[in-house]
Amino acid sequence: MPAVTVDNPLTLPRVTPPAEEARQQRRALQVTTAPSGFEGEGFPVRRAFAGIDYKNLDPFIMMDQMGEVEYAPGEPKGTPWHPHRGFETVTYIMDGTFIHQDSHGGGGTIADGDTQWMTAGSGLLHIETPPESLVMSGGLFHGLQLWVNLPRKDKMIAPKYQDIGSGNIKLLASADGGALLRVIAGELDGHTGPGVTHTPITMIHASVGPGAELTLPWRADFNALAYGLAGRGTAGAEGRPFRTGQSVVFGRGDTLTIRADESQESRSPNFEVVLLGGQPIREPMMQYGPFVMNTHAELAQAFEDFQAGRLGTVPAQD
Repeated sequence: MPAVTVDNPLTLPRVTPPAEEARQQRRALQVTTAPSGFEGEGFPVRRAFAGIDYKNLDPFIMMDQMGEVEYAPGEPKGTPWHPHRGFETVTYIMDGTFIHQDSHGGGGTIADGDTQWMTAGSGLLHIETPPESLVMSGGLFHGLQLWVNLPRKDKMIAPKYQDIGSGNIKLLASADGGALLRVIAGELDGHTGPGVTHTPITMIHASVGPGAELTLPWRADFNALAYGLAGRGTAGAEGRPFRTGQSVVFGRGDTLTIRADESQESRSPNFEVVLLGGQPIREPMMQYGPFVMNTHAELAQAFEDFQAGRLGTVPAQD
C-alpha cells in the first residue's frame, strides 16, 4: 500500500492552502477507535465510524476498512448475493483484487488503487468476491467500503455503476511536496476527482511523509472526517494524536491539518489517511441492514420488495 503513487510528488500539481491569517482552522473534536469484526463470508473489517453520532457523519453512513490481511491459499473471502436500496457504496481497493457483479448489469474487477461506485437507488442485488486466482494463491488484501446516503429525492433513482480505474484518480501534492493526495471524488483547490456523486462529497487518500504537515482548503459547508489507514500522526492545528484504525471528527472551518509523526510503523513509511467531507443532507435517516431510507414505512416496503423479488434476480451463471 498504496498502489497508486509517483516517484517524485514535486512533479504533480500542488494544493495551495489559504494564507495563514485567512484560515479558519477546523479543530479535531473527537477521536474514536474502530472496533474489529467480520463481514460477508468472514473477511476481517474495522468499523471506522462506530461511536460517531450520525449528525457528524451525514451524508456518510458507515465505512469498513477491509483487511489489511495476508491470506493463505484457500482463505480469501467475499460476500454472498445481497440487496441494497437508498444509498451508494464506494469500494476502494489498495491491495488485492475484488470482483463486483449486480442484478442491474453493473460489474467489473478492481485491484490496486481502483474504485467501484455503485448507486443502489431504487434497489438491486449484488455480490463481491475475490477472483479464483487469489483464492488459490492467497495474498495481501486491503480496501475500504464507504456508504454514502442519497437525499429523499434520489432514493428511488435507477441503479448505476461506475468503474473508476486507478489511472483516472487525480494525483496532487501538498505545497511542499511532503504529501501525495489521491482525489477519488469531489473537488480540492480547483482539481476534481473522477467519481460522479449525487450527494456533494470529497474523498481523498493522502500519504503524508514522516514529519510532514498537510494543510488543505476545505469547503466550509462540508463536514470533515479523517481515518488512519496506517501509521500515526496528529489532527488539527492543536495536534490531537490519532493512528491506524482511528477516526477524527473535525469542527467547523475552511481548512484542515494533518501531520505525520517523525517515526512511522515499519510496515508503512508514510502516514496513510482517508479524508472525507460532504454536504449534510439533514433528512431523517433510517437504516435496516442493507436498506437506508427516510422512514420506517419505507424500510418495511424495501424489505417487502426484496422478498417479492422486485429488487432484481441473481443473473444466470455461464
